[in-house]
Amino acid sequence: MTGLTVARLQVSHFRSHLGAVVVADGRPVAIHGPNGAGKTNLLEAVSLLSPGRGFRRAGPDDLVRRPEALGWRVFAEVTDGRALTEIVTGAEAGAARSVQIDGKAATQTALASILRVLWLVPAMDRLWIEGADGRRRFLDRATLSFVPDHAEATLRYDKAMRERNRLLKDGVRDPHWYAALEDAMAVAGAVVQGNRRTAVAALTAAQAGAATVFPTATLTLVDPADAEGADALRDAYARGRARDLAAGRTLSGPHRSDLEAIYADKGVAARDCSTGEQKALLISLILANARALAAATGRAPVLLLDEVAAHLDTARRAALYDEICALGAQAWMTGTERALFDTLGNRAQYLSVTDAGGTSTVTAEEVP
Repeated sequence: MTGLTVARLQVSHFRSHLGAVVVADGRPVAIHGPNGAGKTNLLEAVSLLSPGRGFRRAGPDDLVRRPEALGWRVFAEVTDGRALTEIVTGAEAGAARSVQIDGKAATQTALASILRVLWLVPAMDRLWIEGADGRRRFLDRATLSFVPDHAEATLRYDKAMRERNRLLKDGVRDPHWYAALEDAMAVAGAVVQGNRRTAVAALTAAQAGAATVFPTATLTLVDPADAEGADALRDAYARGRARDLAAGRTLSGPHRSDLEAIYADKGVAARDCSTGEQKALLISLILANARALAAATGRAPVLLLDEVAAHLDTARRAALYDEICALGAQAWMTGTERALFDTLGNRAQYLSVTDAGGTSTVTAEEVP
């Protein structure tokens, strides 16, 4: 099985990179270099080829190289093994981010149907012990990979909820002002709920019987409002107006849902597991997501794994690489030392990233 591939990545005035070009052939891309050299910035550029603000959730002005502040640009050629698609995204100084697909202006949400990208970065290490908003984002990224239209439903829900929250903050009590907004929230929210349940079911199925050394996670989607479907959500919003008015915001709905995970073999909630076990569960879910997508679409997604090898022992590190290669996935991985990728051998491409005076340099290396 072959995977989706970023065949060419070119960045200009992006973070620490004045300019860089990476030509890839579909194999995993192992990127090594000292801390602060600019390795993660390359992965972030790839993450911007999918909807949203990338894995750092940065605004357009945060991505521009300093001190020039001339604006930034990411160009990519993406292939599914049959067709080649050109994606360009970037922003001029002080302007909003733009997207072009094959030379035509496009929305960010349109990227979801072209390139499926999954990532695991150090900022996610505390996913199971911090707030529910991070777990919702994690689940919504997974959901988007299965249902490309999920981003549109989420945007519709959020837009209607912002308008409702504005009424609540202004103390508006006339029910006629709320009816249309609550109907829009209920319809879009039911779609969001259904999409998330689809993703949880796909992740659960992909873990069952998988040949992996990583632990299985039992997943549960929790909705504090206990309301599913458009009718139930619509009623919940109407009943909750008095409480929401007092709070000045909407207190129930899909925006308050949470994802719970249990380390299946031990019967222990993920939040109570050790740091190493929590990391292993995250890796397991990313791999399960990739397996499910490969089975459903015939193409493995692109994986972005930042500093993942440093937290694994030699055996698990080798097992991770074996699973990635068995999937046929293009995984962009970073590490401080090339030795972290030794067991990949000629199954990967190798890049060295160095820094001189705040400017990153990317060098392709020969296979060891």
